[in-house]
Order: sequence, then C-alpha cells, then structure tokens
Amino acid sequence: MRKKHHHKKKPSFAKKWSAKLHLWFGLSVGLIVFIVSLSGTMYVFKDEIQNQLRKEAMYVNAETIRRNPLSVEVLKEKLTLELNQKYPLTSVEIPLDKTKSYKFLYYEKNKEAWNYFDEVKINKLVYVNPYNGAILGIYNEKYDIFPILKSIHWSLLLKTDWGKYVVGIPVVLFIIMLITGIILWWPKNKKARKGRFSFDWKNVKTWKRKNYDLHNILGFYVSFIALIISLSGIYFSYPWVKNIFNFALSGSSELPKEKPIQSPDSLIAKNSSVFDLTAQQTKKLYPAYSSFRIPLNGKNKKGKELKNIPVTVYGEDGRFSVRSQLAFDKYSGKLLMNTSHQQLNNAEKYANANYDVHTGSYFGIFGKIIWFIAGLICTSLPVTGFLIWLGKNKKKGIRKT
Repeated sequence: MRKKHHHKKKPSFAKKWSAKLHLWFGLSVGLIVFIVSLSGTMYVFKDEIQNQLRKEAMYVNAETIRRNPLSVEVLKEKLTLELNQKYPLTSVEIPLDKTKSYKFLYYEKNKEAWNYFDEVKINKLVYVNPYNGAILGIYNEKYDIFPILKSIHWSLLLKTDWGKYVVGIPVVLFIIMLITGIILWWPKNKKARKGRFSFDWKNVKTWKRKNYDLHNILGFYVSFIALIISLSGIYFSYPWVKNIFNFALSGSSELPKEKPIQSPDSLIAKNSSVFDLTAQQTKKLYPAYSSFRIPLNGKNKKGKELKNIPVTVYGEDGRFSVRSQLAFDKYSGKLLMNTSHQQLNNAEKYANANYDVHTGSYFGIFGKIIWFIAGLICTSLPVTGFLIWLGKNKKKGIRKT
C-alpha cells in the first residue's frame, strides 16, 4: 500500500505577503528601529531621574523665602551680568509652588546646520532663587544625556527640520511590520492558539525556538502599545497624520488658527515691570496650575519677533496635556487673550497631549513603567527577528551542501 502524503496547507495570500513585507521591512529598517526604540526607552524616566539629580537646584532654602519674589527684570539683568553669555536669555519658567526655583533658559539655534551639535548653539538651563537672585545650578543641556537621547530618537542627531522625516519613514514601515506581525501571529485554529500566548519551554532545548517564541509572543503583546507609541510619534513628523487625527477628533483636518494679536499700546512707553505684571496676572488666573513660561527675548521658536507676550501655563509637573494660553500686551502688560484648556476642542486637547501619550506620562507613573517595558521589547524585536532570519539562511545553506 502506498503511504498517503499529507501536504501542508499553503498559507493564505494575506499571510504570504505579510511574511514578505515583514521580512523586507525588518531587514531594511531594523537597525534604525533598534536605535529609535532604545533611545526612546532610555528617555522615558527623564523627569524622575533629573528631579533627583537636580533636587538641590530645584528647591530654595526655606529661610530665604519671602512674601514676594524679586522682579523678573531684576533677575534677568542679574543673570545677564553674572553669566555674560553670548546669547540673550530666551525664557523663564515660574512655578506656583513658592519653595521651587525659577528656571531661566538660554536657547539659540543655527538654521544652516545639518546636525544636532551644530544646530544647537546654546541650550543652558539656570536655576535661580527668586527671593535673593542666587544661582542654584547651571546645566548645559546641549551636552546632557537626555536632550542627546531625544535628538537621536527624534532625528538621529540630524537637523530637526528634516531629520524627523529620516526617522519618520522607518517608523511608518515599523507600523506596517506590527500589523503584518499580528497577521502572521494569528493562529489558524484552537490547537495552534495554545502556544501563541505563553512560553512553554519544558521540552524546548534549542535557542532558535526560544528566540522565535521571544519574537513571536512578546511581539504580539507589545504590538498594540507599540502602535500607539508609533502613531503618536509620526504625529510630530507628518502633517497628514496630524490632519487625520484632527478630522477624527473634531471633524476638521486643521486646528483652529490663532489670530495674530497686535499689542494695542505700542504708542505708550514700555512698562519696565511688564514681565512682573504678566506673572502676577497669570498667578491670579491660574492659581491651581503648576507653572508658566514667559518668553524674554521677544522672539518665537522660529526666531521671528513676537507681536505680544504669549504665556503658556502648565497644569501639572512633567506633563503638557493640560495647558492654557495667555497673551499680554508687550508694552503695558494688559491681558489680550485667555484661552483655557477647557475651551479647546478635542483635536486641540489631543495636540497638547500627544507628547504625554508618546512618552507614557499621560497615564501617570504606571503608564511610564508600561511604556518603558514596551520600549525594551520593541528594542529587542529587530534583534530576535534578525536572528530568526539568520538561522533560516544558515539552515538553507546546510541543505544545499
């Protein structure tokens, strides 16, 4: 009697092409995915680590606390004279907690540069006791590990304007890899389902099988969080992604455009206490918020002259999702605009929250822990995937000989 040959069922069209795309994209962008995932994972607990390392600079001595701090203008002039920097002070972040120090920032970019170290001319953070003007700490953020990690993650240390696209393309391919990975993982039947959710290594002796399970099972569990991280990442890179989010959340592809508010008191003499008037009004309007940032050099991020004094108010430490915006006349300090977080539509609220979603801080410390673990697994996927491919190639080579 002839033995019956049981032919393996051919994979479906979807699984066949998913396998090809998963392999091709994995081999082409695996190294970049590894670098981006690792740098992002190491960045997750930036605030917690810095808060410990800079604790003495962040808080003022209780004995120095007075009812009213020194004028922002006085502190600004004092720093300018003492530090004698080549570039002017950019901004000051003022906490509503009286025990915390002010954060003065020097930041200047070179538009002609092509890499991070040339693009950032200066990025220096100065912690100052607002009650006596004492400098509590100076940190050269340009060479600090976390801004460097952020630049690697954001643009592979290339100029941010176009470096984000260099990273964005591999991330888009990684999203396709995550989707194709789920298709490949999806079990054919109940029997196949058993080995897809957990590790069963009792009778497994080869490292190849263990490596395959690490890639397959961990990849499945992390895929949904990885999709959130990846989509929130390319939200920064591509306007069309932002437009899709905007349309889904508010029915319009574009966020409401801010109308430029010209300072109406331009004909009067500039009030020397304009920054203090701004700070006082902000504290009264948002007493329950965490801190607020005031620009000091009269320019926006693109280096253009500001028509007024825009003030960003942050609801919580280490988070950007709850954010309100004020605008003051740059000559008189008169309030021109007050847009609270509650007044924003869903798309605007998400635009403010996207950074927190991307880093996991939106979900608190628990979210950061989950995001950190997910980041480690994402970092491992290109490695375990490459080893699977290498093992199969070696096996084919042995068969040929």
